[in-house]
Amino acid sequence: MADVAGVLRMLVERGATVAVAESLTGGLIGAAITAVSGSSKAFRGGVISYATDLKHELLGVPADLLAREGAVHADVAAAMAAGVARVCGATYGVAVTGVAGPEPQDGKPVGLVYAAVSCPGGQISFRELRLEGSRERIRVETVDEAVDLLSGVLKANIGEHSG
Repeated sequence: MADVAGVLRMLVERGATVAVAESLTGGLIGAAITAVSGSSKAFRGGVISYATDLKHELLGVPADLLAREGAVHADVAAAMAAGVARVCGATYGVAVTGVAGPEPQDGKPVGLVYAAVSCPGGQISFRELRLEGSRERIRVETVDEAVDLLSGVLKANIGEHSG
């Protein structure tokens, strides 16, 4: 299980903030973050962009990218992460998009998930996941993977401060 409290501690120590853009998790990442006491010191908010058109309209994911690749793609996750950081005024943006099941979506298999973190300066880190199990298990594992990805980004940038 991902160390949400540790991630929040690292963010607070840097004076940094985070926002989330969630598709398949439907708000579970935001819920995991806000379950930690003191999360308001670093958590700005989020967008649940379950519908594909909202990824474009709310987060600025290019319409041509969505038309060409569908909603489940690494570049879509990256654009979602950058978009939510911009919309929410956060230092870091975390985004997830994928197929939780029970059926494939747009030719993409159940369990294919992309997580992305938008960093200061426009850098993007992302992770492609091939998860197995029930719909609920895929959603819960996606939360852990997204928080773990943010943790890794923060640890790799130790000493970087953003306001």
